[in-house]
Amino acid sequence: MRVFIGTDHAGLEFKEHLKKVLADAGHDPVDCGAFEYDAQDDYPPFCFEVGERVVTEPGSLGVVIGGSGNGEQMAANKVPGVRAALVWNTATAQLARQHNDANVVSIGARQHSDDEAAQLVLEFLATPFSDDERHVRRIGLIADYERDRHRPAGGLPTRTDHP
Repeated sequence: MRVFIGTDHAGLEFKEHLKKVLADAGHDPVDCGAFEYDAQDDYPPFCFEVGERVVTEPGSLGVVIGGSGNGEQMAANKVPGVRAALVWNTATAQLARQHNDANVVSIGARQHSDDEAAQLVLEFLATPFSDDERHVRRIGLIADYERDRHRPAGGLPTRTDHP
């Protein structure tokens, strides 16, 4: 499987480790940067690159890496069609794929050892989407909102009486 990987300076060393782990596992890692250490670089462009490439290449998945993974997940999720999930243990890695059909995983490189973080990514990649109707429906609601910016029927009403 093709796996797009992007990080800022905080995950640069882990990214290099992960590329080797993924290649050894038979995946095709594609490096979306950063390519050199710069303590002042910004993570959003790398996350946007990963997200855009995942969305335009069906069957691929992505990995965004940062110190905590929080901002990287937020940035990747700004790309229409991306469903990025921050994972921190095996259960969250599996559930992101099984229930949410996440196509990008976000990892906090400063939160795990390189081996532990790599195992979380491998678990994410190995876990299929369940195709359960309720999960398909929920993902559809998210995609509809992303496209139209209208709440689904039965959702909470929008207040129009506040200042």
